[in-house]
Amino acid sequence: MSLLDAFTVIMTASGLLFFLAGSIGILRFPDVFCRLHALTKADNVGLGLIVFGVLPQAASIFDALQIMFIWLLVMVAGAVGCYLVAHQAEEYLSKNAAVQPNDLDELPINRSITPKIDSPTGSTNDEF
Repeated sequence: MSLLDAFTVIMTASGLLFFLAGSIGILRFPDVFCRLHALTKADNVGLGLIVFGVLPQAASIFDALQIMFIWLLVMVAGAVGCYLVAHQAEEYLSKNAAVQPNDLDELPINRSITPKIDSPTGSTNDEF
């Protein structure tokens, strides 16, 4: 095993440990906000370590750039998803004062969010 292969194995194993820690955090943390924090931080760092472990094994610079671009897309998707879930939880908590954050095991989904189309071309505005 070469030094490059050992680096890949160590970085990938470290990334998998972060994924494992995030998964345990989802199961063990008391409320939705702590669970989101555990998930997004562990996923971003875990995937980053895996990406840096795999980069030296890439066949070309283009392949390495594709891997980095995928990591960037996953980070953006995780941030957007985390924001949407946290916003929904905060909205629900503000409407229901008797509910505590650790009571949000199953958050009701607001299905009334639809884009408004107000032009003949079919383009939507930013008001939801």
